[in-house]
Amino acid sequence: MKVAAQIRKAIERIPESKPFGYADLGIEATDFYSAAKALERLQKKGALKKIAKGVFYKPEISVLGALPPDYDSLLQNYLYEGDKRTGYITGYALYNQLSLTTQMAFTTTIASNRSRKKINIGWIKTNNAKAYVQVTEDNYPLLGILDAIKDIKSIPDSSVSKILKILIPKIKKYTKKDIENSIKFALKYPPRVRALLGAIIENTFKNEFDLMALKQSLNPSTIYKLGIMQIDLPTVKNWNII
Repeated sequence: MKVAAQIRKAIERIPESKPFGYADLGIEATDFYSAAKALERLQKKGALKKIAKGVFYKPEISVLGALPPDYDSLLQNYLYEGDKRTGYITGYALYNQLSLTTQMAFTTTIASNRSRKKINIGWIKTNNAKAYVQVTEDNYPLLGILDAIKDIKSIPDSSVSKILKILIPKIKKYTKKDIENSIKFALKYPPRVRALLGAIIENTFKNEFDLMALKQSLNPSTIYKLGIMQIDLPTVKNWNII
């Protein structure tokens, strides 16, 4: 079967608005050039639209014209490689989901270990951020909380005190393994994250966890100006946080 015919047959099976790439078409690497030309012809006919390099979708046509690609499906392409998670949503979109801010995100930030093309099509826009550790299906919720700790002073339409009152109960529900992993992951984050996580764990779990690695990773003469009072977190002075 010719490459163009193979592509047309594969595309027929893909639902409208669902993003897809070369891997979804079953194209051999040696046929990529011919595939690119065939996809280019389909775009010119209006049968396909390009989202980013190597990512396309069949537009669903409404009375108002071509509809944008399915947002959730589109993000899945950027959060996974096959069945393996390689990224997660962070930034304002995540902080809104966590109820840390009421501000809506007009751009979705995706943290990943892989280089990704930005999406900018209609109302769908993404930014990319480098994940501090290798992203997996098990650890990405923990990384999101560490990101919130990192950005605690810059999360809009909120206050550090309010954010702590939301984050601490979430961390309190962590399993022992979650806490141990969070400590390990935090060592890859900026010092202020290590300090604040240490203060939260020390205050919440008392002497249950070994925080020596976090403590020794910090410069003892550095002061972390996060605007946190002892009434909100009694252990902040132990971690040079003010």
